[in-house]
Amino acid sequence: MPEGTPRPFERQIHPGSGRRKAPLTPKGRQLDIEALAEVQALLGERPRRADLLIEHLHLIQDAHGHLSARHLRALAEEMNLPMAAVYEVASFYAHFDIVLDGEAPPPPLTIRVCESITCEMMGAQDLLQALPQEVGEQVRVVPAPCMGRCHCAPVAEVGHRHIDHATLENLSAAVQDDHHPVIPDYTDYDGYTAEGGYALLRACLAGKRTPEELVEALSHAGLRGLGGAGFPTGKKWEIVRGYLGPRLMTINGDEGEPGTFKDRHYLETDPHRFLEGALIAAWAVGCERCYIYMRDEYPAVLEILRREMAKLDAAGLTEHCPLELRRGAGAYICGEESAMIESIEGKRGLPRHRPPYIAEVGLFGKPTLNQNVETVYWVRDIVEKGAEWFAGHGRNGGKGLRSYSVSGRVKSPGVKLAPAGISVQELIEEFCDGMAEGHAFHAYLPGGASGGILPASMGDAPLEFGALDKFGCFVGSHAVVVLSDKDDVKAAALNLMRFFEDESCGQCTPCRNGTEKAVKLMREERWDVPLLEELAVVMRDASICGLGQAAPNPLSCVLKYFPEELK
Repeated sequence: MPEGTPRPFERQIHPGSGRRKAPLTPKGRQLDIEALAEVQALLGERPRRADLLIEHLHLIQDAHGHLSARHLRALAEEMNLPMAAVYEVASFYAHFDIVLDGEAPPPPLTIRVCESITCEMMGAQDLLQALPQEVGEQVRVVPAPCMGRCHCAPVAEVGHRHIDHATLENLSAAVQDDHHPVIPDYTDYDGYTAEGGYALLRACLAGKRTPEELVEALSHAGLRGLGGAGFPTGKKWEIVRGYLGPRLMTINGDEGEPGTFKDRHYLETDPHRFLEGALIAAWAVGCERCYIYMRDEYPAVLEILRREMAKLDAAGLTEHCPLELRRGAGAYICGEESAMIESIEGKRGLPRHRPPYIAEVGLFGKPTLNQNVETVYWVRDIVEKGAEWFAGHGRNGGKGLRSYSVSGRVKSPGVKLAPAGISVQELIEEFCDGMAEGHAFHAYLPGGASGGILPASMGDAPLEFGALDKFGCFVGSHAVVVLSDKDDVKAAALNLMRFFEDESCGQCTPCRNGTEKAVKLMREERWDVPLLEELAVVMRDASICGLGQAAPNPLSCVLKYFPEELK
């Protein structure tokens, strides 16, 4: 091509036009070398695998109190991920504070005040209103969803230290105190083994027990999944064993259902009974690795598990199935098993479409056994004491033992180990010392936020899987919240719908827009009943996962069982 001939499609800059070629500079956010060095120091020798993205984000957040844009860019470089991939994950989870260029970082200390139903009943909104003036500008005060301490409502978290029965006085004092979690007394490895712990696991590993023997025992005992679904445990083990390996196992410790705190209770008192059950389940099903997904709202549990899992590794009890602890980041949706798996893989916690089910195509595409904390907690006792011991408990057609998380207007709230199928009236009278002084039984939530609301006149219904279906309710994770004549059922339903609005992952329109629209309609003094009923049908029929499908349950129950309160 002769010299001076314009190249095809080349833009010509004419002399005297006043336009200059822009200097060639890299596009996008540039790498900060100092930030990269800080991220590298935090990660140390940890692997840079994509599934560890959330774990690495926690390291940065813990060290700096927030996630700056420069650190996110450095982490993307270090993990060989696109910046967009890192940002979309970090921005999905409520506990990550992203600070973009030009924005001020949050104050060095954050107080989270639980505003879920029991805490709101006990005065959480008054705390949220008054606390900012009490603690000053150097402390951030934010509302938060359920912290799994409903029997101690209202509850707040100062840094990582929980304050039960929170008041302005004890929260102001906590600001000046240590902000690390309080580790409760619990049975550690030495104490557990001294009482015969891990003898059953050792017998399994030595070939003295067979998987078929354990499956039969659990099936005969009637043990079911106690995270909410109630699927027979022995049957689930058989199904996952039927798929070709390699197989994996996950433990769903994301106990985010408002009103539920039973798993935290067992993990903070007798964690090795849970750990032994998990390792036995992994052995019986042939799982090569077990991932324990624990909610970030349980810092004491996370510390306990780190300590005790290290002792199991040292004792050689995890060689057949290494345990890996994964820390959630504030997303209720990750209590749904496929969303939890997405989170373990280092992604946003969006529920998967089914089929295939995770028993066939689960974590990292492999057949996966997913269990609730309490489910595996009972494995050792059932096998050692006999299936008849567990199955022999029950009332009103129920079978086995259940751990009911009871909160609200009762004298003695807490985790109540009671016969399956017990009624709420029996639970209040026999296990909770009756109603709180000055309160009359008016209504109850039989299964946490998504289980619906029933009137006291239906207080003799069995609290057992399937028994409440005909009422449009379910027992779920056995979280029972008791309301009195001094509580507003409409306000309770609105509180629950606000929770679902905040926690919707946003993946599907019926849930994302439906919860938002429902909140707006329910805030009106007079409810538009036909429109709310139509909205509930759409959410229930068209949402992808259980969050959107169950979100209308409290609303529908108010419309059906409390018509006098709509006037």
